[in-house]
Amino acid sequence: MKKLISLLLVGLLAISATACSASGGAQSGGSAASSEGDSSKPVTLKVGVNGTDFRLWDCLNQQLKPYRITLEPVSFADYVKPNEALADKEIDLNAFQTEIYFKTFIKQHNLNLVSLGDTYIAPMGIYSKKVKKISDTPDNAKVAIPNDASNGGRALLLLQSAGLIKLDGKDPVTPTTKNITSNPKNLQFISMESVQIPRALGDVDIAAINTGVVSDAGMNPAKDAIIRESTKNKSSKNYYNIIAIRPEDKNNPAFQKILKVYYTDQTKKVINEMYKGAIVPVW
Repeated sequence: MKKLISLLLVGLLAISATACSASGGAQSGGSAASSEGDSSKPVTLKVGVNGTDFRLWDCLNQQLKPYRITLEPVSFADYVKPNEALADKEIDLNAFQTEIYFKTFIKQHNLNLVSLGDTYIAPMGIYSKKVKKISDTPDNAKVAIPNDASNGGRALLLLQSAGLIKLDGKDPVTPTTKNITSNPKNLQFISMESVQIPRALGDVDIAAINTGVVSDAGMNPAKDAIIRESTKNKSSKNYYNIIAIRPEDKNNPAFQKILKVYYTDQTKKVINEMYKGAIVPVW
């Protein structure tokens, strides 16, 4: 789905000009609610994303031209403001976060938002400037993990799958360090904002980082991670990235057209070509 980035996250993808060229876009014509996706009236919708690479959205805009719909990316620097801005009607949709992060966030902040649909899964990885293999993690190692509940729990589950810790299983989705029952290497956990973790790699031994944040930091998730989470276990659905909207737009024709063009072979080709397995489409 930056931080949920998402995550997702979304605004992360780069693509060659041969796969999808930049779009000129339609002129702004007001909110989707007023137009209801009427193809006779141009519509511009603001989509909240993490990061500043908007070429995926340019590609989607090419596909949306026949419907006279334009997506205008709005970049946020954290995982909090995109949902708040959506609830406050400052933007029309966002695409940056995993399903579990979304569910946790709207519950904690009492926001009335819903998912329009799934997009892709971006496997979390463990990264290090000091360790080449996860099994070489030293005793008393400093371990950076995201400080939000969903991604922090995701990091701990990944560390458990790597054999570094054991959890009690009481919270299978968002465990905390309090759920650790075995920590033979006496790992020292440091929680921080997801987008700050790449900058801290030189100060810690290993770090759990979301794919979107890694990409924005100029690293290659498929090559630079020393271990990545599986995309095929039963909990994978929790980490699908989503497009979030306000509930009144769930059946709005304009939003359904956005989902339609997202779920195309052209979009899937863009994701596969640029991420080469770092991000996996889920439709």
